Amino acid sequence: MRVEALVFDAYGTLYDVHSVMRRCEACFPGKGAALSQLWRAKQLEYTWQRSLMQRYAPFSTVTREALRYSSAALGLPLADHERSLMDAYLHLAPFPEVPAALERLALKRAILSNGSPDMLEPLVRNSGLRFDAVLSVDELRVYKPAPQVYELALRRLGVAKEAIGFVSSNCWDAAGAKSFGFTVFWINRANAPVDGLGVAPDRQIAHLGELADEVLR
Repeated sequence: MRVEALVFDAYGTLYDVHSVMRRCEACFPGKGAALSQLWRAKQLEYTWQRSLMQRYAPFSTVTREALRYSSAALGLPLADHERSLMDAYLHLAPFPEVPAALERLALKRAILSNGSPDMLEPLVRNSGLRFDAVLSVDELRVYKPAPQVYELALRRLGVAKEAIGFVSSNCWDAAGAKSFGFTVFWINRANAPVDGLGVAPDRQIAHLGELADEVLR
């Protein structure tokens, strides 16, 4: 069946989470890269831990808690910078190829993200990117890669599972979507090996521009 709708992960796929590095570096010279990397790693770790413990908290809370942990672990005084760093997540930069690639993809398009509405909605608005739907795990109170999250896209878009192309740069997310039954495009910007989770994406692409070539040919 031909792909009729595209569902995109947001963080790391459309939006560069490490575009916060400049703000981190401005706050803590010489420590920006380390803070950005640890912040993202703990952010993801907390989503998985909270899902397993069934102790959901919105992504904004998870992101703040991950920032506090990371600054403490690196010995960085956060108090005067927390608001500024959290605000940077509302202004993440899209990857350079994203706006033009989305314009080429004249299909139904949606975001399906771990982000909570208080983070996702301003991010999408500030970036100027357009979607038919912006879907958050917040209404289910569980994080990806839980199967019920991917099912949310079916209910909202009214498209058959087999006709949805799911796009993520996070291999664990791509595996979750493939396990659910989507056609999956993994943006492998780092040329990394596939995670050993028993499922593999249908296509590997280096950037979003290649997706348009795959879907529209």
